[in-house]
Amino acid sequence: MSRPKDHHPHREHGVAVAAEALRRERAGKPRGLRRRIVLLLLLVSMLLIAYPVWRFTRAHLQSIVVLKLLSGEKPSPLLSALATEPITETELTLQTSAGPVRARLYTPVRHPQAAGMVVFHGVHHLGMNEPRLMAFARATASCGIRVLTPELPEIADYRVGERSIDTIGASTVWFAQQTHAPVGVLGLSFSGGLALVAAANDRYRPSMKFVFAVGSQDSMGRVAAYYRTNEETRPDGTRELLPAHEYGPLVLEYEHVDEFVPAQDVDAIRAVLRAHLYEEPESEKAAMDKLTAAQKLEAAELMNARSEKTRALLQTSEEKYADAMKRVSPEQSLKKLTVPVYLLHGEADNIIPAAETLWMASELRKTSLRAALVSPVLSHLDMQQSPGAWEQWRLIHFMALVLNDAEKK
Repeated sequence: MSRPKDHHPHREHGVAVAAEALRRERAGKPRGLRRRIVLLLLLVSMLLIAYPVWRFTRAHLQSIVVLKLLSGEKPSPLLSALATEPITETELTLQTSAGPVRARLYTPVRHPQAAGMVVFHGVHHLGMNEPRLMAFARATASCGIRVLTPELPEIADYRVGERSIDTIGASTVWFAQQTHAPVGVLGLSFSGGLALVAAANDRYRPSMKFVFAVGSQDSMGRVAAYYRTNEETRPDGTRELLPAHEYGPLVLEYEHVDEFVPAQDVDAIRAVLRAHLYEEPESEKAAMDKLTAAQKLEAAELMNARSEKTRALLQTSEEKYADAMKRVSPEQSLKKLTVPVYLLHGEADNIIPAAETLWMASELRKTSLRAALVSPVLSHLDMQQSPGAWEQWRLIHFMALVLNDAEKK
């Protein structure tokens, strides 16, 4: 059979090859697109996994920085570059429901709208200007958290009273309004217990992201009894001998000095106690020089908390102010507390014994207690000599949990 005149074998082959190439190209496009989508999804997944890992790692690095600065050490330049940033400091007067409140705001320069944390000072006459508090606030702010440190006038004057609860709550509400979100609350020493009392109040609870109590009381009455007996009582019923620091009973004596000396001696004796608590030896000597011989004996007796007479006076005062002590004790409300709580205590704390944190941990709901640590690395609010790598790591990890939580919005 003869072929058609226009039939060309080479042309047919070329057309077939081109058709096959086109078919393969069309078939390959979806596979290539799918491959690129899979790679993109894989990359996104890796980033989603890597970011939380880095964030948590960074929180541990920041924790190391904070603890080093509190210990008086200078972090290495590399550690500082990885974990910190510059900050600014601003003096403020907060207009709150509890009245005007002096405060200082520490703001990270690169994150001026960062999440917030309020830090309340312990019983110290320098209040928000206390050096350890300022060091902690600066270190925490350099980790990318806005830190507010309000002044608690009663606490600064060595009085643990209900008025400070409202100042703590109202200051927290003010800061939450500024940051447009609940803020973390950290209370040092007796302020930590008062912050927990505030957290149980419906007016203040919504503004609190968490409460972090450091070296704080659960029961003021139990702490007062400790100052008399030098024994800390634990939730399991055991008692541990731990001589109390003179500071503790002196705070109670100063707050209710009219219960300890005759009315005509109150002002003169209070001046001596104030100077002693303020650690102003020259002022203390000047106040002592103004006392009569009888008043000097009274002052010496009060300075000796182991005196039988002083212990008897302390017990009488405890009984008289038992109800007032309950009102500044979180033990009454911990079982119903819904705000997350972190508890940290120095193992050898002889101002507020560590048993108080054990009591709080036993009373809080499991859903409320985020973490609790009694650490030999701390005393009351000071860093101690290193007891070992494991205990250091436990404290670093604990602080990292807090910083990670505080940084979240």
